[in-house]
Amino acid sequence: MHTEIRKPEDTLWDVAVIGGGPAGMMAAGRAAERGAKVILLEKNPILGKKLLITGGGRCNVTNAELDTRKLLDKFKENNKYLFSAFSQWSVKETLDFFHGRLMETKEEAEKRVFPATNKAESVWKVLVEYIKKGDVTILSKTEVTGFKKERAEITAVILKNKKEIRARSFILATGGKSHPETGSTGEGFQRLRSLGHTVAEPQASLVPLTLRDEWVKRLAGVSLQNIKISLFQNDVKQSSVAGKILFTHVGVSGPTILNLSGEVSELLKYGEVKISLDLFPTLDHGMLNQELQDLFKEHSNKKFKNSLGNLITPALCPAIIELSGIDPETWSNSITREERMTLIALLKNISLNVKGLLGVEKAIITSGGVKLDEIDFKTMRSRIVPNLYLVGDVLNIDRPSGGYSLQLCWTTGFVAGNSVPLK
Repeated sequence: MHTEIRKPEDTLWDVAVIGGGPAGMMAAGRAAERGAKVILLEKNPILGKKLLITGGGRCNVTNAELDTRKLLDKFKENNKYLFSAFSQWSVKETLDFFHGRLMETKEEAEKRVFPATNKAESVWKVLVEYIKKGDVTILSKTEVTGFKKERAEITAVILKNKKEIRARSFILATGGKSHPETGSTGEGFQRLRSLGHTVAEPQASLVPLTLRDEWVKRLAGVSLQNIKISLFQNDVKQSSVAGKILFTHVGVSGPTILNLSGEVSELLKYGEVKISLDLFPTLDHGMLNQELQDLFKEHSNKKFKNSLGNLITPALCPAIIELSGIDPETWSNSITREERMTLIALLKNISLNVKGLLGVEKAIITSGGVKLDEIDFKTMRSRIVPNLYLVGDVLNIDRPSGGYSLQLCWTTGFVAGNSVPLK
């Protein structure tokens, strides 16, 4: 018997999901799993384009903090909004979801969880299989340009080709403005304003820093672990954290720097900002002096430039030697006490001068988005438009680096997909 294949625009869908990133895929998959007839609209040729580049292509799936209250403390003042959503789907459910679909994970520093394969593609495959299993109809290379409304509710989305997709419920998962090359250009915010929502203008949130120090450029690609990073303004310490730093061709990045970038952005409004690096936070000056004395004694027949690599990362040695002012050709056993004190002061306080922050295009996430009072977090439903649900980066929620962004996507995506009404 011949069955007529209906075009997407000729169907009244239960749910239309706009945006095929992590939150959109989770929402579409869960709605379909419940039996909804779902269509997923994505303007890129493939789903999850940004997902594939997160965590340097490794994908920081979540943070393994199983105590939901402790986890939500990382979202600061926004935690009061998030509890009802995270009580339905949190870290345990996320790990169960991926493990149950045969994707093994591993936990790294600061409870960051990655796929055991070290490939974001592993996460992507699980989500794609999830939505395929639910028979979600996927329209890629499909750009939404507007909404059609009757009274308070949306009846259809209007596509760039002027066609309309009709649905009973709509889930908006168009992301923020970070990495615009992946399609996150913030157009969802314009649509939300047109629907009556209050939207805070997106700002770069987790973003690398640029520096004025020319010598740093020669360290591009060098990373330092377990160091102390302090922020100073007008010679007054503003904050201090321990962690990792990665030098880039224009400045510094890495998880700890990304988490400090919001504070740096605020401080720059009031004047110059300096970063101090303590390479040996567990050693005081006296202990480090003893380490150096032992080092120079053990390598007395080596020149200074060849012995320092036994104490610090060899790639960092040329810069430290240059900054110390000590002649690299000096024999280790000839280094004076004064030179040693100078070196200790440097290793405990490498000063970097912040120039600024890289733009929104280099941000890991952006802050800004829909005002949280306008969303019912039990369902992720808009309080302005009754059949619209908002998930992921369209929400005005700041969060740190470390798996929290994707967990927000999994949680809000699941809750929305779990809450849209079935006919």
